[in-house]
Amino acid sequence: MKNKLLIIGGSGFVGNTLTNYAKDNYDVILTYNKNKPENSNLQSFQIDLLKNKDKIIDLIQKLKPNFIVHTVAHPSVDLCETNHDLANELHVDVTKDISNICKKINAKLIYISTDAVFDGESSNNYFEFDDTNPVNHYGVTKLSAEKIILNSSNQNVILRTAVIYGWDKKSRFSNWIIDSLKEKKRVDPHIDQFNTPTLVDDLAKSILKIISMNISGLYHATGRTCVNRFEFATMIADVFNFDKSLISPVTSNQKKQLAPRPKQTCLDSSLLEKTIDFRFCNLLSGIKFLLAKSQNT
Repeated sequence: MKNKLLIIGGSGFVGNTLTNYAKDNYDVILTYNKNKPENSNLQSFQIDLLKNKDKIIDLIQKLKPNFIVHTVAHPSVDLCETNHDLANELHVDVTKDISNICKKINAKLIYISTDAVFDGESSNNYFEFDDTNPVNHYGVTKLSAEKIILNSSNQNVILRTAVIYGWDKKSRFSNWIIDSLKEKKRVDPHIDQFNTPTLVDDLAKSILKIISMNISGLYHATGRTCVNRFEFATMIADVFNFDKSLISPVTSNQKKQLAPRPKQTCLDSSLLEKTIDFRFCNLLSGIKFLLAKSQNT
């Protein structure tokens, strides 16, 4: 009998990719908000977590999954900055309820967090034990969710990740660059915000290794390359053979965003890599993976 894996946000970028990797070995069940999951043959439930919080609790109580991966978050950091209540409800209140029911039925909860829990003032990559100090409300709420989940049960897992990309219509940054440059349109990515971009396929594979090895705790789960968005875009142009002259770097002062962004939140994922014997790819390898995917579709 296969273990039950419930993916909250199953039609999203991470949820859909994880489903594709997990469906042969797990009894995968999905929740979604508006968009039906691509894997239509799997059991799925439409739940608006903000309007029907009780529905997700009832579903977990009824299904009693062995593992739950909670991928849902507001896609807009800027929206969270202008609507604190909305961010608090989705990231903190809903997560607390999910965490409580997971503890009650003894299910392992894996939560997708963010590099935005750090202030970006360090010149070094961040480790799990480094002090947190989010500079925007998105980071504040995600950090609150982390603490709730880790305090709820010692079998839970937090995965901090960043700038997730892949060959998928929901891969926002890479799609913006690829689609624009393909049509010979100019792009203006930031040059003063550094992260460690993460191939979504790597993230999905690492989650399944975490489940199979039954590890717990707080881990960083990102790619191995610390870059700014301009460098990311330039690497895409190099691999896809696009015109790099269409890429114009801008600073955060030149192209302002509503929510403040940390300058450098590159993460070190060596702890997770050693723990589960896994290696996240560097950015060049990840972009070459995208190119290979693009040539097969």
